[in-house]
Order: sequence, then C-alpha cells, then structure tokens
Amino acid sequence: MGSSDSTVAVIGLGSIGGVIAGSLLHAGRHELVACIRHPLECLIVERPEGTIEVPVRALTDPADTVPVDWVLLCTKAHQTPSAAPWLANLCGPATRVAVLQNGIDHAARIKPLIGDATVVPTIVYYNGERLAADRVRFRQAGPYDLAVRDDPDGRAFAELLAGTTMRVLFSDDFATLAWRKLLINSVANPVTALTLLRQAVFRRDDVRELCMAILGEGVAVGRADGAHLAPDEAEQTMSLLLTYPPEAGTSMYFDRLAGRPFEVEALTGAIVAAGDRLDIPTPLNRLLLTLLRAISDAHS
Repeated sequence: MGSSDSTVAVIGLGSIGGVIAGSLLHAGRHELVACIRHPLECLIVERPEGTIEVPVRALTDPADTVPVDWVLLCTKAHQTPSAAPWLANLCGPATRVAVLQNGIDHAARIKPLIGDATVVPTIVYYNGERLAADRVRFRQAGPYDLAVRDDPDGRAFAELLAGTTMRVLFSDDFATLAWRKLLINSVANPVTALTLLRQAVFRRDDVRELCMAILGEGVAVGRADGAHLAPDEAEQTMSLLLTYPPEAGTSMYFDRLAGRPFEVEALTGAIVAAGDRLDIPTPLNRLLLTLLRAISDAHS
C-alpha cells in the first residue's frame, strides 16, 4: 500500500466501524486492515458531502494479524468477548486501542484483553446505519463526530484522523461527556427499539414526557457518580435528541429489526447497576431493562 503514517486495524465494520474505516481509507494516509467475520473487497460510505467507495484489505482469522500502531474497536459493547482473539494478536506494548463503544466503563471493559497496550476511550456522536455488508450511511448528529480526553493519547487519535472529515472534541472532563452520551442512549435506544419507530417518535408529547422521567433517574445517578451535569440536563438532552433527523434509527432499533441481541447492559443496564451501587432508585430504567433483556434474550 506504499508509505503510511500508521498501521491501523478496525475490528468490526458495522455502522460505526464502517464509517470510520471508510473515512480513513479515503484519506489514504494509513495502512488499514479490517478484522471481520466474512471477506470483503470494498466499502461504500454514503456521506453528506458525497458517497465514497474504497478498496478494503480484510482479514477473517485473528491468527493472520500482527501488532499494529492503532486498533479501533468498533463492535457493540456486548460483543467485546468475541474481539478478544483479535486484540490478543493486534496489541503490543506500543499499541493504542481506541474504544468506539457505548457506555461509561471503556477502560475497565477492555484493559484485561489488551495486555500492555494503551486504552483510548472514545465517545461516538455520529449516526451510522449499515445498509449492506459493504455499505454504510453516515449522518452527523451535532457539532462533533467523536470525543476524546484532552491528553497525549486523545490528541494522537485526532491526528490519526487528520485528512478525514471527522470532527473531534477534546475534553478534560471525559467522564461527564460519557454520562451525557449515556443519557442520550438511555432514551433513544430503548424507546426506538420497543416501539419499532425511528427518531420521529420523540416528536410525540407523551413520549417526550416519558423520556424526561427516564432521564431524571439517569441524571440523579450520573451526579452521584461524579458527573458534572447541569441543573437542566434532562431538558438539554431531550432538546439535543430532537435535533437528530427524524428518519435516523438507533443501534438497538436496527438490532431488533435484524433479530440480533441488544447492547442493553452497557446502556440501560449501566444506569441501573450504578444506581444500585450508589443507592439511587431507578424504577423506570429497571422496567426498560427487564423488557429489553427479554427481547434480547429471545434473539440470542
């Protein structure tokens, strides 16, 4: 592939991994390999600024990999154990692992699987939709596409993306940003999955009222966990959610349509677990968790 700045492995080419892998391949700076279950020769990304099509070097066997400079872990949080063989072969002491997953415990989830490699927790804001095995759609969902800590590893991640259209936010309070993203997911994912409706469902007054009550529980837990959340955090979260395109879906919505298990433990489950740990009641989130687990288990 000629000279490159870094060697990069992307684990998972779903809605999140497909978008960022396609963006990096289109920029052409790095040597990139996709670590996936089935062979693939090209990747098509539908973007606001135009559709791109790029060739992909794909591997389907972890034994064929060697340590790289960067691993981008783009599986769902509940699929992390299946990525363990890839991580074991791809990670060396100098490897950075950017964790593009939902939740508030990126480092705790990944560190046992990567040896001496460095975890770079990453918040994903963009909306991705997998249209086919080789095609994804990228929608922007705010002023930034990704967020990282304002430290050397976070800035190295932003440099990795130089030449792409991805916009990166640096923060010295990553924990608060992670909780804010979790709050969005705590209503966006469960409500769309349970109603089988896309983001337009949040234009209903009764749904917004329910979401405010769900968010109230999450905000209380987040504050108790140390997040610096605003007095009107629930209102801000709902206002942000209503800026998303009404035709956009969520990962849990698409998983239910496809009959796949949900990423429920890293989302609603994380709020309930933290509430239990901090002695904060979460009855609405617990109700959602019970329903989502029942549907997800039926798809396992």
